[in-house]
Amino acid sequence: MWIYEKKLQYPVRVSKCDPQMAKFLLEQYGGADGELAAALRYLNQRYSIPDQVIGVLTDIGTEEFAHLEIIATMVYKLTKDATPEQLRAAGLGAHYANHDKALFYENAAGVPWTAAYIQAKGDPITDLYEDIAAEEKARATYQWLIDMTDDVDLQDGLKFLREREIVHSLRFRECVEILKADQEAKKVF
Repeated sequence: MWIYEKKLQYPVRVSKCDPQMAKFLLEQYGGADGELAAALRYLNQRYSIPDQVIGVLTDIGTEEFAHLEIIATMVYKLTKDATPEQLRAAGLGAHYANHDKALFYENAAGVPWTAAYIQAKGDPITDLYEDIAAEEKARATYQWLIDMTDDVDLQDGLKFLREREIVHSLRFRECVEILKADQEAKKVF
């Protein structure tokens, strides 16, 4: 079903070791509105969505995994040279004690990822509105992350991810309009 190219969708550059920023980025790794939750939400919802829009959920869900890989690379690069003392000072002491510098699906506050983050109602319009909201929340989070760093290289990658959230939101809005038009066409007067 997928062809995997062994390269990131967008290059990741960071200009300095910054464990504090890595901690904040974990929100998009294992948070409720992060990339893992989005990928699994969309790939799960596609089983109860009309054929006219199933491809959009598949495409965006797959792309979210590419974004997860970008975030993981950012976190890795921001922490690879950090000392245990730097990790502790950044609020990652408990993470380091449990996982060393390995990634773990948790949010910025250290709360582990949970399947409860995934919404799937089974009503296509409801699910698509949930997806629009999820993309908008992720867009806002990326903007806040951009605002929290002075690393222009990191900002560049975060801006790419923010823009993709906007595109995904627009695509889901188009899907809503397609399904509403289809419902209207099927009405019997």
